Amino acid sequence: MSDLRELYQEVILDHNKQPRNFHGVDPHDHEADGYNPLCGDKIHLELRLDDGGRIEDIGFNGDGCAISTASASIMTEVVKGKTVDEARSMFDRFHYLVTDESAQPDPSLGKLGVLAGVRDYPMRVKCATLAWHTLQAALENKGEISTE
Repeated sequence: MSDLRELYQEVILDHNKQPRNFHGVDPHDHEADGYNPLCGDKIHLELRLDDGGRIEDIGFNGDGCAISTASASIMTEVVKGKTVDEARSMFDRFHYLVTDESAQPDPSLGKLGVLAGVRDYPMRVKCATLAWHTLQAALENKGEISTE
């Protein structure tokens, strides 16, 4: 196994064992629940926007596989402080990275790049993108989303 792949696995395992922003947000003005019936991953996401439309605080709770939990943890780190449009743009770039075989590493995604390998395992893509779809649902006040 390459050193880079080992590093990626270490980052994923670290975020799974010690997820960042694994908490509720009080007060919050957006929330949603996400569910991946194929894997059983469940996530509840809460966030608060500041007066300028930036994500001031974001947190999640739930139960999921290592990929799902790590993705949610890293996502909350990278979108905090971003505008809603910036977060949506990151989702588009991340989704491309994990679904398109021709995608090259995108330095603007930071730690999210460690999840690029899921594109080799189509069933795991839904695990990696669940938190992102839940964020979209929260921002659109949809309340609940499923990967199916």
